[in-house]
Amino acid sequence: MRSWLFVPADSERKFTKAQGIGADVLILDLEDSVAPAQKAAARDALSQRITDAPALRDWAFFVRVNPFDTGLTQDDLRAVVRPGLDGIVLPKAAGGADVARLADMIAPLEQAAGMADGSVRIMVIATETPAALFALGSYAPAHPRLVALTWGAEDLAAEIGATSNRDDAGGFTAPYRMVRDLCLFAAAHAGVAAIETLHADFRDTDGFHATGRAARRDGFVGRLAIHPGQVAAIHADFTPTDTEIALARRIVQAFADQPDLGTIGIDGKMYDIPHLKQARRTLASLP
Repeated sequence: MRSWLFVPADSERKFTKAQGIGADVLILDLEDSVAPAQKAAARDALSQRITDAPALRDWAFFVRVNPFDTGLTQDDLRAVVRPGLDGIVLPKAAGGADVARLADMIAPLEQAAGMADGSVRIMVIATETPAALFALGSYAPAHPRLVALTWGAEDLAAEIGATSNRDDAGGFTAPYRMVRDLCLFAAAHAGVAAIETLHADFRDTDGFHATGRAARRDGFVGRLAIHPGQVAAIHADFTPTDTEIALARRIVQAFADQPDLGTIGIDGKMYDIPHLKQARRTLASLP
């Protein structure tokens, strides 16, 4: 799940186009990209799109519902929990208790739709309010439905009254870099995927690649996208290079050949068990 592409739930044209882009996950959005007056119509149309989605496809179907405090979450779930749905994205989550709350709402709808228990997974946007930052550790132990955590800076900036979340060079300022790092650690603590946030300027290809490569370096395994043109870049940034793959295979094979050793030399460099874990992770990430 490297690329998570947002698609407005009220746009049939954009959804049709998105299906052929090659994204790993399409997030049909009922929250920010749909005007309040259009939410009911978008919900109804989305319900049919899920039903009509091809059973054999190379992308996962997620829906971002409206947050709990809007009073719209239950109606959203009633419309979209049906065969063909793979997961729910929960915005403005306050911690692990919200995952459990959402899971309790999903379960009876899943059963009524004849779906296998636990088939609808959950991805959380975990940093959109100040209070949420103090609950990042509560996602562990992870709920069985939880598959990923991501972070956001726009809503958080509005909540704390920031005039901007970017510095003069275009990078995130210190508070938001901290939030990013905390989300990364929270995902690792819970044992779920850490997904880098979006890059709003879809024309800034250099900045997009630079931040994408940095995200993979630091431990993120995928990224949000708001434009179809960002998907291929995400795949390039989050797919191991041939050199990395070759080294990972050599490390794994070397330890397999000498299972009694805790440290092994390859081409004049020493590798130990943390390197073996990373090598296995690299090979497991291959598409």
